[in-house]
Amino acid sequence: MKTLSFAVLVVGAGPAGLAAATSAARGNFSVGLLDENPAPGGQIWRGGRTHAPGKQARVWLSLAELPEVTPLYRTKVVAPLGTRALLAERPDGPVLIEFERLILATGARERFLPFPGWTLPGVMGAGGLQALVKGGLPVEGKRIVVAGSGPLLLAVAAFLKSKGAHVLLVAEQTPWHRLGAFALQLPRYGRQFRQAGQLGLHLYNVPFHADSWVTQAHGDKRLMAVSVRMGGRVKTLDCDYLACGFGLVPNSELAAAFGCELFEGSVRVDAWQRTSVEGIYCVGEATGIGGVDVSLAEGQIAGYAAIGQLERARTYFPAREKAARFAALLARNFALRDELRHLATDETLLCRCEDVPYGEAKQQASWRSARLQTRCGMGPCQGRVCGAAASFLFGWTPDSVRPPVSVARVETLALTPETIMRRRTQ
Repeated sequence: MKTLSFAVLVVGAGPAGLAAATSAARGNFSVGLLDENPAPGGQIWRGGRTHAPGKQARVWLSLAELPEVTPLYRTKVVAPLGTRALLAERPDGPVLIEFERLILATGARERFLPFPGWTLPGVMGAGGLQALVKGGLPVEGKRIVVAGSGPLLLAVAAFLKSKGAHVLLVAEQTPWHRLGAFALQLPRYGRQFRQAGQLGLHLYNVPFHADSWVTQAHGDKRLMAVSVRMGGRVKTLDCDYLACGFGLVPNSELAAAFGCELFEGSVRVDAWQRTSVEGIYCVGEATGIGGVDVSLAEGQIAGYAAIGQLERARTYFPAREKAARFAALLARNFALRDELRHLATDETLLCRCEDVPYGEAKQQASWRSARLQTRCGMGPCQGRVCGAAASFLFGWTPDSVRPPVSVARVETLALTPETIMRRRTQ
């Protein structure tokens, strides 16, 4: 089995990971940049440098090509091996990666909430549909409803429209008075204010409704229509796709597997982005949903802190604080409303991997009880979808994370710590 060693290993090549890796590399330390995707950029800058959406993305993606940064793409973490090594899997087989410092930039995933019909083909996450279209899915002429919560909806709607889709409606669950409060504060944040204006121009002829949310998806073998509550009435729209997302959820599973302390689902860090485990840092959405600017600032702080350049890291504190204020503004004004907890019927699936209906899950007292009694969260996604939904619906907190933290081949899973140590000494 191949063994790699780095002074600093960064897991995740989105904005936070790119910032961390390039900052650490400036100290002439060996840096590994690991990501399961074939190119850096994460979900937001998906596709690497050739498909970068703007100048900011192009700059950071080009910096990832520094000679001190070793790219480890198409590589996924399988399990921690203590706190200074991990077992990973590449297309050519398992690999042991050792490090002196570890920076986790594992990002976030979309939150899905169950409603009747949400498992129909054609119902997708807002970001998921965007990623599929970037990957080549044709949507020209397709009728699409975009629904859920947060500014991502507008960005996705504008992107889909630019690809020839007919965006029928953007349904935002946030009430108008909160949107108004958010809009009044937006001019204080120049870049975001300009982005909002550009999105508004792109979507000038697309219907937008606040105080609105999907109540049901209709269809037999695939999506045919959706019902949307808009104010006091429900309107049904024929459509080909529903792009639906209710914000983001931190990917904190790997940090938890390393023993890092969590708080309300996010990784707890100090001012230098250090976790509760010595030598392990965490940056970006895994520490709390904050957006690109927070991720870049946190990545630079952690990158410089990991190589001992604390004063240089400190220079990014103001940028982090400003970006964090904007993130807090988003969280306040796009908080999910209580009505979304009551969309599912007893027959609606909560865990689609194990076919566990909402009515069966709600009888349990905790996430652990639901797993033991119903197998909720025991399927291939290991609760990454239904766990976030159950947290919102029932207030459950997940149990401790056990390896493997990602799907792996049998040959990789068969490698016990003892086997790995024996191979290293041979």
